Parts: sequence; structure tokens; C-alpha cells
Amino acid sequence: MKILIASDHGGYRLKETIKEILIRKGFDVADAGCESEESVHYPVFATDVAEKIAEGKYDRGILFCGSGIGMSIVANRVKGIRAALCFDPLTAQLSREHNDSNILCLGGRIIGPKMAEEIVLKWLETPFLGGRHEERIKMIDAEAK
Repeated sequence: MKILIASDHGGYRLKETIKEILIRKGFDVADAGCESEESVHYPVFATDVAEKIAEGKYDRGILFCGSGIGMSIVANRVKGIRAALCFDPLTAQLSREHNDSNILCLGGRIIGPKMAEEIVLKWLETPFLGGRHEERIKMIDAEAK
């Protein structure tokens, strides 16, 4: 699985922690920035990752900012993206099973590294259930501009 990650300054530390964990576990991880805790504009990074996921260049994306909210708003503006802001493993699991989320958003100022690791691993291991949920995903995609 090819995973593209990015953050703004508020999510930088958590991104770096999760990146190390994913690489250690054998995932193919690419980092689209940012490179420090120096202030940057999150829409640039969220758009870049979302467009690459939508184009199929990567299988999934993970975005980190202070709260996770800004990244999720921007990413969901890209057609074909279903970005989920998650705060625990259950919401991560449900976002995959029911919504086939392809981008996970996390708040670096909201959750700690251990919880983030649990969320990310649950999200990566959970398959989409399809079935009745498939029709709803098609409805979302049809409504996207």
C-alpha cells in the first residue's frame, strides 16, 4: 500500500512520529511536507495530497494539522476524496467500513502519538464493507463537482 502523508506546522511532530512507525512496519510512505514547525498554509498540502490520491498515484493519504479540521475541509473539496477526521480507532474503522475513506485527518494538537498510532493502524487494516454502503458512496461521487 502506497501512503502519502503531509502536515502543516501544527501537525508536523505527529506526522514525523507516525511516518517513522509506518516505515518501521513496512509501509511504502511518501512525505509531501511540511519540513518543520515553521508556519505554513495547510490548504497547499491538503490539496496536493488529495489530488494525488484522487489521481490514483497513491492508495491512501494521511493529513495532519493542529485540529485536523482544516485539512479535512480542504481535502474533501477534491472530487473522489472521502477524508475522515478521526479521534479514536472506532471512528477510523467506521470511516473505512461505511465510507471507504481514502484520506485520514488527524489533529496534532488534539491527540497524542499512541492514540494516533492506534487510529492509523486501525484505519489501514480495515476494509470497505461495500454492500449497502457502495450505493451511498456512488451518491457522494455523483454529487461532487
